[in-house]
Amino acid sequence: MRFRIILLYAATAGIVSLAVPTSASAEAVRAEPRGFIYGVGVGLNQELYQDYRRRVVPIPIVGYRGERLSVYGPFISYDVFKQEQLTFSLRLAPRFAGVDESDSPVFAGMEKRRTSMDVGAGIQLNQQNWRYELSLLADALNNSNGYEISSAISYRYQAGPFFFEPKLSLYHSDSKLVDYYYGVRPKEATEQRPAYQAGSVINYGTGLSIATPIFAGGMTRLGLEHRWYGDSIADSPLTDRRRGFQLFFSYSRFF
Repeated sequence: MRFRIILLYAATAGIVSLAVPTSASAEAVRAEPRGFIYGVGVGLNQELYQDYRRRVVPIPIVGYRGERLSVYGPFISYDVFKQEQLTFSLRLAPRFAGVDESDSPVFAGMEKRRTSMDVGAGIQLNQQNWRYELSLLADALNNSNGYEISSAISYRYQAGPFFFEPKLSLYHSDSKLVDYYYGVRPKEATEQRPAYQAGSVINYGTGLSIATPIFAGGMTRLGLEHRWYGDSIADSPLTDRRRGFQLFFSYSRFF
């Protein structure tokens, strides 16, 4: 599966959460309700792989929002340090990027690439309606043994009961991460699928998230991102495009 949600970990010079709305000020952050959360989410990813156009990923949401701990389905964040608008947090997030032979003919004869779990840290700065974030996440299950650095800048504004947050994003993935998911090992090479060792890559994205509390007493979120992928991914014999859309929708409420 492969829906790279940037929900609780996303980025500073460039990225922001795709689905979780941020507060416009430190006072708004402190005013957010706390407690246990339940709901449902779904992700739709436009794949880059040949003959593997899209993947729908349902995400059941059972979580908790506290003063420092946030659990949103499989995404976990704990604020180690908080001072006014600056927050340093530890983060845990799944990487929905696994593929196997059943997903596309291009993977025939290849070893399975597994969905993994990332662990890392992030720094977030909120200044009025602006949000800046930088994070580093590394593979914790020894699948790719790689890491990704992501950064973002976003601006949040309100129109009636709706919260809008456009963003600009930047992702740097190291060679181990990219090669695991887009490389072709020598023993997997065929006449139509030559061996390929992928290097590190920088990907760019623009997106918009919308959130509102007006439906059924809960929080409804919609996030859309358009991402451009670097040459190391676009040149892989497994892919046939260099850009795609990612969509996330969720509904959640407090118990």
